[in-house]
Amino acid sequence: MPLIEVLHWDAPPKVFAYRYPNCQLTTRSQLIVQEAQEAVLVKEGQFLGPFEAGRHVLDTKNYPILTSFAATLVSGGLSPYTAEVWFVNLAIPLNVKWGTSDPIQLEDPKYHIMLPVRAFGQYGVQIEDSVRFLEKLVGRMPAFTEKTLSDYFRGFMLTRVKDCIAKYLVDKDFSILQIASRMSEISEAIEKPFAEDIADYGVKLVSFRVNSITTDERDPAVQKLKAALAKKAEMSILGYTYQEERSFNVMDHAASNEGNGAAGTMIGTGVGLGVGLGIGDRIRNAASAVDGALFGQPAQSVRPVAPVAVSPVPYPAVAPSPSAPFAPSCPKCGSALLPGAKFCPSCGCNLQPPQTACPSCGKPVPNGVKFCPECGSAMTAKCSGCGAELSPGTKFCPACGTKA
Repeated sequence: MPLIEVLHWDAPPKVFAYRYPNCQLTTRSQLIVQEAQEAVLVKEGQFLGPFEAGRHVLDTKNYPILTSFAATLVSGGLSPYTAEVWFVNLAIPLNVKWGTSDPIQLEDPKYHIMLPVRAFGQYGVQIEDSVRFLEKLVGRMPAFTEKTLSDYFRGFMLTRVKDCIAKYLVDKDFSILQIASRMSEISEAIEKPFAEDIADYGVKLVSFRVNSITTDERDPAVQKLKAALAKKAEMSILGYTYQEERSFNVMDHAASNEGNGAAGTMIGTGVGLGVGLGIGDRIRNAASAVDGALFGQPAQSVRPVAPVAVSPVPYPAVAPSPSAPFAPSCPKCGSALLPGAKFCPSCGCNLQPPQTACPSCGKPVPNGVKFCPECGSAMTAKCSGCGAELSPGTKFCPACGTKA
């Protein structure tokens, strides 16, 4: 055991506290504390100090000659008066990294879906109360490093980060995807409660920063939300809404099914059109509700749709018999026709085929008929010069020019 021992510590970076290896310091040992350091003497189980920067003489009750003689007789060479010194680094490390090792599941307050969120940043701390710091954090460890402090405070950090981010999003009604521009406000919201947590351990929070808040791009919920936002931006640029697009899709689907079975036939008829008007209003209201849930737009109230009155047919409907042919329809407006009708009751279209007068009896004969159904005369005249057939009303033969 030396008569007088000189104690000092050259603090390496990222080390907050260091225990001097000799725990049997003699009385009158010289303690040298450098700037940005403090020292604490642990004697008889009690913390004495702290000793500030400068030279200090220790009183440990360990006298080299007497202590060695008594230790040899009583305790086998060990001094009964133990004393040890802790050096504490008061420098401010400003690059203590923190981050969420696993994503935090948070509900997006704007779109109401669960999204995985990860946050990263850094903070700076300073030892404010050396004795409390050694009592509550260091214990019997030989040294206390930046990594040890970061690991110890990780639980406090994750709890505060999750609570503060979720509360901030709800209070401000922001989406997680829009939070990148609010890093300063998020940092201030987390800094105060986190500083209160670590103050009980003699540690002062000097600064706190959130550098990034991100979502996992591979998560299906994130991909679905971003696709929906891209679609919304596209519709906004093109100048139509989600309700209108839904209406377009419904009408296209209905038009493609017009010829497929009874359902398609009903859609094409007047009755189907009347019912379709009511369905269109219901689809529009439903699409508005979906749009409100997905994009935050207020959903339109669903109004009851009055039944569409179909005007009665101005002539009695004829029930076709099983053997009756298919009911004719107007070639112009498509309305159903009664058998033998000469004019359409809806648009007035002339339904009679073009006719030509018989050259012999003068009766009307449909075009294309070669002999008059009344007198049997031929409807086609022949050229007296070349014998070619002449069309009705022809005055000169188109083959030889002979007058008909």
